[in-house]
Amino acid sequence: MKVVAGLGNPGERYRGTRHNVGFEVIDLLARRHGLVFESSPVEAMQARWRGDTDTVVLAKPLTFMNLSGHAVVELCRYYRVELPDVLIVCDDVNLPVGRLRARANGSEGGHNGLRSIAAQLGTSEYGRLRVGVGRGDLKRDLSNHVLAKFDVEEQIAMERAIVRSADAVETWVSHGIDRMMSTCNRAVEATE
Repeated sequence: MKVVAGLGNPGERYRGTRHNVGFEVIDLLARRHGLVFESSPVEAMQARWRGDTDTVVLAKPLTFMNLSGHAVVELCRYYRVELPDVLIVCDDVNLPVGRLRARANGSEGGHNGLRSIAAQLGTSEYGRLRVGVGRGDLKRDLSNHVLAKFDVEEQIAMERAIVRSADAVETWVSHGIDRMMSTCNRAVEATE
């Protein structure tokens, strides 16, 4: 069994914001595979995707971004999922809008959701797929930036990035982290 958790904040207020890109990727995967979200045994919505060789739990934590680790760790415990079978999908302000970066492990890079997951797991040895949302105006408060919706000129790039991210997750499920990294870490322009 595998767990793919998209990070975001629950509720209509946060729909379409930069911080909710992880939710959008998970939603697209669910639509592609005809899945319906249901409550889970932890504070998350989940959809179960039965792949060719594995069952994958697509999860959207309901704990809000800064406490994402609680839901992710509890899902892993409940389903007895080992860290190599966990993938986190989240936004990244340090990447240009639409750019993807996959890693098998690493630092949280200032991301509070990843920081929460690492603190709860006691390690940062889990896969992650970061989706660039840009930093925006350096004078603007970062929390206001990530809780804002995308500008009109960013929309097309983000729609493409969400599709590429869902493709990357499917690659991870079928072929593992190394293949996902080799396909999505190359410099792909948002306009491609």
